[in-house]
Amino acid sequence: MSAENEAIVRNFCTAFARRNLDELLGFFTPDAVYHNIPLEPVKGVGAIRTTFEMFMGPAEKAEFEILHMASAGNVVLNERVDRFVIAGKEVALPVAGVFEIRGGKIAAWRDYFDMQMYTKQIS
Repeated sequence: MSAENEAIVRNFCTAFARRNLDELLGFFTPDAVYHNIPLEPVKGVGAIRTTFEMFMGPAEKAEFEILHMASAGNVVLNERVDRFVIAGKEVALPVAGVFEIRGGKIAAWRDYFDMQMYTKQIS
């Protein structure tokens, strides 16, 4: 089961480069929770869509580079570098992600990162 869950997360991270919101939202359960730890969590596919639109809208490019991945049961952890191009500026953000999988979909996604590192790169 862990290998299957890792494949779901890997496919999700790969899909970000295509920037297709409907495809990305298809990875989530209807009641999924997405939490960028410096910010408030959002619940449900509609709220996740709104959040994705806020940071993907201005991004000319989005790519998740997975450095390491591990899993136990329904929980998948990954260390990534999330790379964006925003207003012509390249952003490389180290991230630790925690994904909870239920029924073959992402039921919870928490990302831990340094917001100051992000804002310095886009300002």
